[in-house]
Amino acid sequence: MIYSRSSEYAIRASLHLAQVPPGQCAMAKDIAKDEEIPAHFLAKILQQLARKGLLKSTKGPTGGFCMQLKASDIRLIDIVDAVDGLSDYGKCIAGFPECSDKMGCPLHDGWTALHSRIMDYLRRNTIGSLVKKLEVQQRNSRPAPGRRSKKSPESKKALRPSL
Repeated sequence: MIYSRSSEYAIRASLHLAQVPPGQCAMAKDIAKDEEIPAHFLAKILQQLARKGLLKSTKGPTGGFCMQLKASDIRLIDIVDAVDGLSDYGKCIAGFPECSDKMGCPLHDGWTALHSRIMDYLRRNTIGSLVKKLEVQQRNSRPAPGRRSKKSPESKKALRPSL
């Protein structure tokens, strides 16, 4: 795993919220159920995202969470930063206190290139771009017209984007 479970859940919940019709909110417990995320854990994560201005939280019977910004304006790195912070992403992968291009650890050269690609991916991709990819994936996995099939929980998991 490249980032924490909290960041993974935050990205999955954001993808879920990006698909909620404009003007509507989703409750944390419903997102948790649909995404198979522990509800108490997700509620804390969604509050963090709301405090950082990525989501909006509303109270009341029709309340819940919704997107504060356009999905196309929320980069994956924004979510990871809001949940985990980015300070640990600059540390040595092997845990050495001193690690640089001049004095690298045994993993430094290989990790530096991979780390750069990962950070670039997180900066370039948005919740909006992932929603579009997910929609294409779901469209391509639908049964032919006239055939109805119920999706099993396993097929629902298969439609989740791998992050």
